[in-house]
Amino acid sequence: MPGTSSGLDLYVGHDLGTGGDKAALVDRQGRVLATAFEPYELFHPAPKVAEQDPEDYWAAVSSTTRAVLDEAGVGAESVKAVGFAGQMLTLVPLDAGGVPTRMAISWMDSRADQEARRLVRRLGGDRVVMALAGAVPSGKDIVCKVAWLRRNEPEVFDRTAAFCDATGYLVARATGELVADHTAAGGTGLLNRKTREWDRLLTTVIRAPVKKLPRILACADVVGGLLEGPASELGLVPGTPVVAGLGDVPAAQVGSGSVLPGDAHICLGTSGWLCVTTDTAKDLGRNGVFSLPAADPSSFAMVGEMETVGECLDWFVDNLGAGELTHATCLSEAAEVAPGCDGLMFLPWMFGERSPVTDTTLRGGFVNLSLDHGRGHLVRAMLEGAALNLRWVLDVVASAGHPCPRLRAIGGGSRSDLWLQTIADVTGRGIDAVSNAQSAGAVGAALTSAIGIGSLPGYAAVRPLASIDRSFEPDPGVAALHGERFEAYRSMWPPMSRLGRRLNR
Repeated sequence: MPGTSSGLDLYVGHDLGTGGDKAALVDRQGRVLATAFEPYELFHPAPKVAEQDPEDYWAAVSSTTRAVLDEAGVGAESVKAVGFAGQMLTLVPLDAGGVPTRMAISWMDSRADQEARRLVRRLGGDRVVMALAGAVPSGKDIVCKVAWLRRNEPEVFDRTAAFCDATGYLVARATGELVADHTAAGGTGLLNRKTREWDRLLTTVIRAPVKKLPRILACADVVGGLLEGPASELGLVPGTPVVAGLGDVPAAQVGSGSVLPGDAHICLGTSGWLCVTTDTAKDLGRNGVFSLPAADPSSFAMVGEMETVGECLDWFVDNLGAGELTHATCLSEAAEVAPGCDGLMFLPWMFGERSPVTDTTLRGGFVNLSLDHGRGHLVRAMLEGAALNLRWVLDVVASAGHPCPRLRAIGGGSRSDLWLQTIADVTGRGIDAVSNAQSAGAVGAALTSAIGIGSLPGYAAVRPLASIDRSFEPDPGVAALHGERFEAYRSMWPPMSRLGRRLNR
């Protein structure tokens, strides 16, 4: 909710997601004065293909920046810095002037599966690749997308000066500088996580186009001031400092206050994730769990990302609601169904999966569906399916020494008490819903910009700024029911994986 600032030192943060851009106007106490959201399209012109128009990104950022200033009733001179956070693993190739050379290739896009298989074979198999890079690449990874461009769109590859991500594109548009923040660089698998520079051995072995990789900066480093044209489009003052920014997961890590080792948060958005803050990097490549550099240079973000979480419910409403169904109606009907859904289960692998298994041809569905089940059963099964998948990720991370006894929750899904209680019951963890949960990424980007210009002393100072709105504890009886169902859920992956490879090659 909008608040009243105690001063005029304000910071604008953006969280450029898959469905649209969220902006937040924040003061140095972390209070959110105003928020705004502007949607844009995700295009699926062919199987496995998911693209977006970078111009839509910038138009949304311009609109939301003006909107938060108008809502708060403050002038542009009050904004002391700007921070961008963007969807990770989305490839935005830019020419020397920072202009996109083609549509952005979304993180969801898996057209480069063939390139991923070739890379693994050339390097000697899964074990060798995991030893080198920490995880086996899939067609959704940046290095494979770049290889696909080199093979299939050589003219685009040649015109590209820098392979950036969504955050890098916004920074380039705002400042004219082609850079990558160290969280974005970490997402490529080509970063030396000790030096936080491009890894010479990895880039050589993988044959990455080193000359087309942007220079790496820390997230809070000031890249430059807003150029006059972009400043006018945003409604801000030219010269306003812009920091290098960060990926959406590390931004949420900051915005949720989960910045100290052992802290963990979950996001229930279009996609979803578990993120654990650690002081050392550890990869669990077979389960798609990878350690990214956190925004704080002294820590890491151990991330298990689930490809479709809120997107499953969106799909249900958009395609099966005949234009009359709403999310609120779905959740209300789901609340009338008992836990366990009378035997119905849902597999939330609607566009492949990254964690707890990396499997791009895997697909989801309802299992054990009968004539006794109604719409409320279907919706509750979707909530429980996402929670069961999250429990699997949590078990993987716990086996590596990170038990995550409590989880902070952010994202649009965290508005649902039913979903959060379901997650508590399925995972056996306490859940704390963060205030301004839908804006956590944008708040994290804004606070990173405040750190960048010295208004905050560092990331540890952010933790007390994130307040908890509601808390949920596991119900022991319901947790026992889900414990039995969890084993059945896990047993469904091997046959579904085989079926997916057969049908979706």
